[in-house]
Amino acid sequence: MPAADYTYVCKLDVLPEGIPRRFETDGLPITLVLSGQELFAIHDVCSHSAVSLSEGEVEDCTIECWLLASRFDLRTGHPLYPPATRPVPAYPVHTEDACVYVLTEPREVG
Repeated sequence: MPAADYTYVCKLDVLPEGIPRRFETDGLPITLVLSGQELFAIHDVCSHSAVSLSEGEVEDCTIECWLLASRFDLRTGHPLYPPATRPVPAYPVHTEDACVYVLTEPREVG
């Protein structure tokens, strides 16, 4: 069982490879993305246009906002392409026994 601060989100097998999925946990909209052997969790709302990032496309370790094509790093939430200039929160993820858990406090990235 992960640390008590982590919240159960879903079973790992409901996450298709490279396809973002939106979930709500602890009142927060979160996008989960399975990419190869890595699993990412970021805030689901674009920091520029306030639309759902889970409706965007994933490429490598990035996700594109479908509205104005801002692209965010899935590891850090930092914007890589304008018009977005502010990051979205990225959350630590833990998997155990084919279950996905997310810590809903943003990850500190230096």
